[in-house]
Amino acid sequence: MPVLDTTSFSTGAWAPILVVTIAAGMAATALTFMFMWPRTRREALVRFTCSVCTAALLGPLLLAALHSWWPTLFESARVVATLYGAPAALGVVAVACPVLVLAGLPAWWVLGAIVLWLEHRRGKDIGELVHDAAAVVREVRRG
Repeated sequence: MPVLDTTSFSTGAWAPILVVTIAAGMAATALTFMFMWPRTRREALVRFTCSVCTAALLGPLLLAALHSWWPTLFESARVVATLYGAPAALGVVAVACPVLVLAGLPAWWVLGAIVLWLEHRRGKDIGELVHDAAAVVREVRRG
């Protein structure tokens, strides 16, 4: 297993990672805007922030799962990028970007579902909320 040399990993190496993550979040936001246009600028900003954060947090986990399930995909992407005269890292980015976009895409709807669920249970204490959540889980398991 290759060892990462942390002495040569500078702060400048974080820039491409951040750019790819933000670009993936922007793409996920644009896709959500295609389905439902935001009503206000604030809602658009919240959607953007939610998509970028989810792409940044959940995306690497999905990439790790994809790499453990299908490791040859990343090596093939490196080879194809090299055949076209591009840097090998660009092949990995070509695989990573769609996964990051898919990670950020459902963020707005999940957040909205949680907010609506909590809104319908306004005024309840934590015990009642847990009881309601358990009832929902039981109902989903039956259905």
